Amino acid sequence: MRMQKRYYFDYAASTPVDKKVLGAMLPYFSEKFGNAGSLHSFGQEAITAVDNAREIVARELGCPSDAGFRQIVFTGSATEANNLAIKGAFLAAKKYFKKNGIKGKPKIIVSAIEHESVLESARALIDEGAEVVYLPVDKNGFVREEALRESLDEKTAVVSIMLGNNEIGVIQPIKEISEIIINFRKGFGDRVSGIVSDKNSKILNPSGHTPYPIFHTDAAQAFQYIDCNVDRLGVDLMTLSSQKIYGPKGAAALYARDRVLGLGFRGKQNHFLNPSGYWLAPIISGGNQEFGLRSGTENVAAIVGFGEAVKITAKMRIKEAKRIAGLKAFFLKETKKTIPNVSINGASDAGRALPHIANINIPGRPAEELLARLDLAGFAVSTGSACRSRSAEPSHVILALGHEEVRARESLRISFGRDTKKSDILKLIKELKNSPS
Repeated sequence: MRMQKRYYFDYAASTPVDKKVLGAMLPYFSEKFGNAGSLHSFGQEAITAVDNAREIVARELGCPSDAGFRQIVFTGSATEANNLAIKGAFLAAKKYFKKNGIKGKPKIIVSAIEHESVLESARALIDEGAEVVYLPVDKNGFVREEALRESLDEKTAVVSIMLGNNEIGVIQPIKEISEIIINFRKGFGDRVSGIVSDKNSKILNPSGHTPYPIFHTDAAQAFQYIDCNVDRLGVDLMTLSSQKIYGPKGAAALYARDRVLGLGFRGKQNHFLNPSGYWLAPIISGGNQEFGLRSGTENVAAIVGFGEAVKITAKMRIKEAKRIAGLKAFFLKETKKTIPNVSINGASDAGRALPHIANINIPGRPAEELLARLDLAGFAVSTGSACRSRSAEPSHVILALGHEEVRARESLRISFGRDTKKSDILKLIKELKNSPS
């Protein structure tokens, strides 16, 4: 029996593992199988591989060579990295605020269109005493910067705004947003002493600037197509994902700026500026792997694959971004020509949206029914985030744009990747047109 040909248009959910990535990983399943925490030669071989991958990621993010090595914390998924960013910053801030007499609930500010792992992390902390502010977005999906300015105060622990949205692809102006936060931090720092004493009466924040709010961005979708230099973007924390860049599942990373990790030094005595701990608290207890921020045996093979995927992605980023942007433009043009009543959710023009994600609305076509019909015909698309694909709830992202629930239930996410061809796109459009309403 002849197998039906299948067409994959869900690269925003997951990508296949690159053959070079798989080749780099294979020895660490059988030949080099040591635990990275062991002191013997097998363990040393494993930790060397992990640290090599760490250096690759750090270098690609533009981390300085002296502190960069320690600024990359490997996790098991982007969801875990987001949890560490939000919950870790909140827990550390709660202690800091209490010690410094800052009254009121620590505040968490997130955009209304964040990934579920950010939104649910923030919601989970309400019971722990957090105040959560959801920043509205405009009809194109961009955060309202004035709303951010109005929300910032001395109780703000962390701000999280994703670089590239996983459902509609909109790229937030992270550099401009970081400037708002940095300016607030400096202004507030002028009003406080910055002196926090530990048992040795050392100055933990001699700059006079508050360490808060910490600024986090989820770059899991963006890294493949956008230069994510952390200094140019001005972020303190950044989430990356292996499975979005043709690496294996089970590996991700959280970048943490040196000031967040307490890596700065003062004077000739080389005291840590934050010797009492991090501005980021661990959320998993155990053997203190990953510099004490993520306990648990490292997934060496997956981390090696992640590092190799980062290296490959960096080399082909510019060329591939241009090619994928062309495919997206072709898809939108041909779809509008073939299905006149189709509309686009969020910004879609080059430079304001990720090149690989197109989110379309076809009135009168319930997305779940359309997805099922397309799947039977061999086409894999999605209705939004894979993390919520089995939920009956409409997309919170589409609703946040100001659309009615009916539109959210009639929208599809089409995402492109390295194996996508124009001929396959034309077949998808034909199938979309022929699917009964």
